[in-house]
Amino acid sequence: MSDDSTRRVLMGKVVGVFGVRGLLKIESYSSPRIQIFRYRPWLMGRDLVLSEVTPLDLREQGKGVVVQLPGCDSRELAEARLGEEIWVLRSSLSPAQAGEYYWVDLEGLQVITLEGQALGRISHMLATGANDVMVVDGDRQRLIPFTQGHTVHSVDLDAGSVTVDWDPEF
Repeated sequence: MSDDSTRRVLMGKVVGVFGVRGLLKIESYSSPRIQIFRYRPWLMGRDLVLSEVTPLDLREQGKGVVVQLPGCDSRELAEARLGEEIWVLRSSLSPAQAGEYYWVDLEGLQVITLEGQALGRISHMLATGANDVMVVDGDRQRLIPFTQGHTVHSVDLDAGSVTVDWDPEF
């Protein structure tokens, strides 16, 4: 895993424009969605070709969030940014509370059964509504619920592993 000074976290995406003064509608992946404004600077762009941006103003608008960026003061300039992703450095996120984990910190961890059998590595996480799910790539892909105290026995970020109570045949 790379260190927190270079690792990036996807926090949102430009999904529309608002008005004629260059405001952007964004889909925020933070919770609450307005929390995205707390993280600075943003790294914005497409296909991981990113430039550093410090948002000037952000507010909730209906069910979404709108933002004003420096130099983006017309509808045409805003439309040119449609589809851009918003990333922040992992180091800009506050430390997770005990027993809580950022998904980015789980990605890449080795998943091991209670019996010591390696199942693979977490490629990414999914939100299902009921609980989060680890997508584990190994000899085959497995979807394992991230339910602490039930399926997930322990998480050791220093060792780079998650121990699960899971039948390897499932």
